[in-house]
Amino acid sequence: MINQQVYKNLIAELTSNNITLVAVSKTKPVEEIKQLYDLGQRDFGENYVQELVEKQKQLPQDIRWHFIGHLQSNKVRQIVPFVHLIHGVDSLKLLKEINKQAAKINRAVDCLLQIHIATEETKFGMNEAELLTLLKDINGIELKNVRICGLMGMASFTDDLEKVRGEFKQLRRLFDRVKRQYSSSQLQFSIVSMGMTADYKMAIEEGSNMVRIGSLIFGERN
Repeated sequence: MINQQVYKNLIAELTSNNITLVAVSKTKPVEEIKQLYDLGQRDFGENYVQELVEKQKQLPQDIRWHFIGHLQSNKVRQIVPFVHLIHGVDSLKLLKEINKQAAKINRAVDCLLQIHIATEETKFGMNEAELLTLLKDINGIELKNVRICGLMGMASFTDDLEKVRGEFKQLRRLFDRVKRQYSSSQLQFSIVSMGMTADYKMAIEEGSNMVRIGSLIFGERN
């Protein structure tokens, strides 16, 4: 059930600070997404390709869909025609596949590179060395149908707030470094996507300009 007042307070807080809110709608029914849409929300995040494809068919076409899960290469073609931003690109192989599928329909797809900043092994993403290698490799390849718009990372799931803050600082420092060194028409570093329901305020303090929030708006998932 949508908590309308919480959403209105949240969007007012974020908009005044030029922070983009991605409402994480995974597992939530289209009726609840439409309720939030009717309140003015346009950016929604989904984790699973099939669920995203089904929802996209049923909901207004001006929704900006963010794919925030781990994307497999063999499923790229299903979301490329409509996805607004792919958050979790963690390899050159995946980037090439997005470019290949986007070229088929003459579209450019915006992407974020996912950085592994947490201690949990289960989270995906590149380390700093892998990121720098990928950015160097891109310089020698023509990828006309992808735009890299920034970095994304998820902090550790822990009560140690200083640890979380340190991970956010690490991602912001890395973003500032690659923005200075690698910006081009293909590498347009403008987005630092970090922070979720439990830690978004801290993420913003450390330089995030895009947060992914679900349960605070939609309530806990079943």
